[in-house]
Amino acid sequence: MEGLDHHSQGQSAQESEVYLVLREGAAWREIYRLVPGSLMTIGREPTNRLVVADERCSRHHCAVFYEHSAWQIRDMDSRNGTIVNGIRIDRDVELTEGATIGIGASELLFTSDLSRPLDSIAPATAGVTRETRRVELTGDSDQSDSVILDRISEPGFVTESSLASQRRASPGVREAFATLYRLIVGMLSSVSTKQLCETVLEGLLPAVGADIGAVLLAHDRTADCSDPASLRVVAYRAPEQSPYRRVSTWLSTTALKEGEAILARGLSSASPPSGSGSLHEIEATSVICAPIRGRGAMHGLLHIYSRSSDRQLGADALELVLAVADQLATILESLDQKESLVAKLRQAQDQNRSLRQLLEIESDLVGDSLPMRELRDAIARVAPSLATILIRGESGVGKELVARAIHFNSPRQKGPFVCVNCAALTETLLESELFGHEKGAFTGATDRKAGKFEQADRGTLFLDEVGEMPMSIQAKFLRVLEEQRFERVGGTASVAVDVRIVAATNRNLETAIEEGQFRPDLLYRLQVIDVVVPPLRDHLDDLPALAELLLDRSCRRLGRPPMWFTPRALQALAAHDWPGNVRELRNVVERAVVLNQDPEIGEVDSLLRPLARPEAPPAETPQKGLRPASLEDVEKLHILQTLELTRWKKREAARILGIDRSTLDRKLQKYELAAPKEPV
Repeated sequence: MEGLDHHSQGQSAQESEVYLVLREGAAWREIYRLVPGSLMTIGREPTNRLVVADERCSRHHCAVFYEHSAWQIRDMDSRNGTIVNGIRIDRDVELTEGATIGIGASELLFTSDLSRPLDSIAPATAGVTRETRRVELTGDSDQSDSVILDRISEPGFVTESSLASQRRASPGVREAFATLYRLIVGMLSSVSTKQLCETVLEGLLPAVGADIGAVLLAHDRTADCSDPASLRVVAYRAPEQSPYRRVSTWLSTTALKEGEAILARGLSSASPPSGSGSLHEIEATSVICAPIRGRGAMHGLLHIYSRSSDRQLGADALELVLAVADQLATILESLDQKESLVAKLRQAQDQNRSLRQLLEIESDLVGDSLPMRELRDAIARVAPSLATILIRGESGVGKELVARAIHFNSPRQKGPFVCVNCAALTETLLESELFGHEKGAFTGATDRKAGKFEQADRGTLFLDEVGEMPMSIQAKFLRVLEEQRFERVGGTASVAVDVRIVAATNRNLETAIEEGQFRPDLLYRLQVIDVVVPPLRDHLDDLPALAELLLDRSCRRLGRPPMWFTPRALQALAAHDWPGNVRELRNVVERAVVLNQDPEIGEVDSLLRPLARPEAPPAETPQKGLRPASLEDVEKLHILQTLELTRWKKREAARILGIDRSTLDRKLQKYELAAPKEPV
């Protein structure tokens, strides 16, 4: 035995509790909780932790211990051997969920789940000889094993007459009221069924002098409770290493059928105890079995008992236990209603959030022009598929809006929609943002962090400005696209995800490939389906409706009364070529709301002029020196004019442009733009 002690030293409590359940004959009898760091010795000798009163069991038969992150069993050179799952063992064997241990005519079940009805588990047949012998105190269906001392249908000390005379009540009644009050206060603060039941046992057992108790409930509130074997043990409390035995089937059935709390005394004809290790050998015990009575239905049983003949449970304890059981039923039903309401509220909130997002998306995709109808048709076609999508379009056309519309019209609409701007982060930060990192992966990584891929699991990951992704990350990103697996930064464990990728770019990726700035294989993988978002200048017929929508939103957001554009103002807006597309229109509308004092907006030229392109000469005038402008030239000019408008206040310019400050700094470096030096 001494050789086993080192196996269990230094072990910490495990995340889930495990038990050994003793079976004798046709019934499960006792439940023993296994504790890491404590050796569970099994044998006939009373000094064992678990005593088996069977002549075929050796004095020191076997031992269960925790080692190498698992529970093990070792035979201690027993005479008749230890049978695990029908096989006699000759070495240490790891115990798995549901394993059976045969010792003589007895059987032990190794389990972490006491909620399933144990009587429904078929006994192992190989290697175990069965003997059916009578075991007292638990009482199978044999009424003679228990003597009923008292039974009540209502607790007398809480009746109307006793409440009226509470001031002149006996000290015992006043103490019962105080105990019941304290318990109810604790019960009302419980947030889960398990916590509620544990609170009841924690307060009730010491109040009535009981050793062991349990709360047994149906698997759901609508289930039939007429069969005690169908009840699950939600909580039980006992002195350390003491087993819990299910109450007599006969007492349980009587309590549930009659709706009465029962006080009984168990009588044993067994020989006097030879030690204190086995509850089988206790001569007498007093038991209280109280039904948990709900409104029109039984929810379960509250069962407590005392093992000591010096501390027998009495009539006062019976009344208090029934009063607590009734309060437990009321609070259980209230907790059920609360949990149901919370679940329905969350469901309604999720549906409301999805509908609002979908409504906002559909209203933003306003317009009845041919380009917008074609865009909406494309979204409707590609959204139901799970294919990777590449959204192309100029800066400011609303590519993220299209990505959201695809997500919220797809089978993944209930999953997360996660955005990453590939141009807004440095190479190191982008890798960590996408794939996450382990603790200590780099300076400042104080905890493990889930990346955007993990956050988007079973949803959609939107990669904006994917053309700005560094080449070093493109390779890892391509592998994740193909395998849906990756490793966090600084880690070696593979993480599996289920993510749909929607990417967007305003760059010509084919040109980027020629310049060695983008991987061709990544483009082929992203370009399963192309969706092109038209620039605003290609559907100016939609501009009046879009401008009015943006105006209404700006007024509500800024707390201004309703405003409107005059026909002249709308003509001026339509005459603009909108190099910044919808983003530029949104900013112009917001400036109009801020700067106009009157509800009618008639003058917009001053709002457009700072951001307008240089006017082209009339058609009949020779266009000397005019050359076609590239998209980059237009972007460079647009950024420069916005900075001049804000007097080179970068934060304000970035807000107007609708980009991050870091993105603006990179574009300034790219275009070699710098603020003019102050004159000396």
